[in-house]
Amino acid sequence: MRVLLTTESFLPYVSGVTVSVDTLARGLGARGHEVLVLAPRPKPGAMIEPVGSPGPAPRYAWLPSYQLPSVVPEGYRMPWPQPWTDAMAAATAFGPDVVHAHSPFVSGLMGRRAARAAGAPLVFTHHTRFADYRHYLGPLARPGAWLTDAYLRAFWAACAAIVAPSHDLAGEIRGRLPAVRRERVHVIPTGIDVRGLRALAAIDVRAEAGWPAGSVVAVTLGRLAPEKSPTTVLEAAAVAMRRAPMLRLLVIGGGPSEGELRRLAARPDLAGRVFLTGALPRQDALARAAAGDLFAFASRTETQGLVLAEALAVGLPAVAVDGPGVRDSVRDGIDGLVVEADPEAGRSARLAEAIVRLATNPELRAGMAGHARADAERFSSTRRVAEAEELYRGLVG
Repeated sequence: MRVLLTTESFLPYVSGVTVSVDTLARGLGARGHEVLVLAPRPKPGAMIEPVGSPGPAPRYAWLPSYQLPSVVPEGYRMPWPQPWTDAMAAATAFGPDVVHAHSPFVSGLMGRRAARAAGAPLVFTHHTRFADYRHYLGPLARPGAWLTDAYLRAFWAACAAIVAPSHDLAGEIRGRLPAVRRERVHVIPTGIDVRGLRALAAIDVRAEAGWPAGSVVAVTLGRLAPEKSPTTVLEAAAVAMRRAPMLRLLVIGGGPSEGELRRLAARPDLAGRVFLTGALPRQDALARAAAGDLFAFASRTETQGLVLAEALAVGLPAVAVDGPGVRDSVRDGIDGLVVEADPEAGRSARLAEAIVRLATNPELRAGMAGHARADAERFSSTRRVAEAEELYRGLVG
C-alpha cells in the first residue's frame, strides 16, 4: 500500500507524537509499504537524527513552517496554514491508498484534502488531550476548550477510523460520538523497539551525581511541564527519602518547569539527593533511565504514557499515579504499583508510600523487574505496526 502520514510536528523535535509517527513510518516501510510523511520543515540546518525506530527512513514532503512562541520548546515547528504548497502537490501525486493524520489541525486538514482527492480512507490518531493544555490559553481557556471540542467532533465525522493509543481514551471518544460511529474507534498503542532498548548500554549517573554506589535510584523521564506533574514526583520523593535514606531521584528531561524543579531540589531535605540532567537526546535519556532501580510517573494528561512502556521494557518496575492509559502498561502488583489519583490532597503521599515499598524491598523490586522484562514484547512496535496495517487493509478492502 501507499500510505500518507500527516503530522503537525515532527523530528528533530522529540515527543511522544513525533516518535510515534517515525515508528509507524519506518515500521510500515519494513513491511514493504511505500510511506510519505507530510510534516513541517525543520529549521534551517537542523538534521533529523535517528530516535531508535527500526526500519527504513520514509520519504518526506516538507511543509513551510515556523517556530511557535516561547511557550513551546525550541525546535517545535508548525506548518503555515497555506491551502496549497509543493508538499501538498507531492502528497496528491503520491496517490495514497490510505491517509493517516496525526493531528486534526493544519496538517490534518491537508490529509483530509489528500484523502478526498485520492478517494482514500482517512485515519486519525488522537495523540493529545487538548483540554489538558488549556492553562496555556489564560483567560481564553474555557472558550478555547469548547471550540476545540466542537472542532474535533467535526473532524472525527470525516474519518473512516479513529485510533486511540489507550483503552481509556477510546472509551472517552466513543462516549462523545453518535452510537453509529463508535465502531470506528480502534485501540492501537504506539509500539516501541524492545530489542533496541534492551541493547542499550546503561549509563549509571551515581558517580556523576555524587551518590553512594548503593543508592536506590528512582527515575522520572519526560517533558518537565505543569501538565506532566513533575513536582508531584519531587514532593513524593522528598517524603519517601525520610523513610528510605538510600533513595535518590534522577530527573531526566527539560521544559518550562525545569527552573522550578531545580529550586525545589535545592531545599535542605533534597539537596544532593536529586539530580536533573536537563534535556538529552532520546537514546542518551533512555540509557540513563536503564541504570535506575524503579520508575516514578505522575502525569495525568497522557493518551498512553509511552515512557511507561519504555521503562518497563528496560526492566524498571513502575510506580505510577493512576491516570489515562496507565493500566494499559503497568500491571498493578505484577510489574509495578498503581496508586489512586484522588483525592488530590494526598496524591504525593500515596505515591511516596509506593516508592518506599519498592525502594526498601529489593526482592519485590527484582521480581517486578523480571516480570517487566519477560513480558515486554507486548509493547513491540512490530506488533503495533501490524495492527495498523490490518486496520488499513480492512478500510481499503
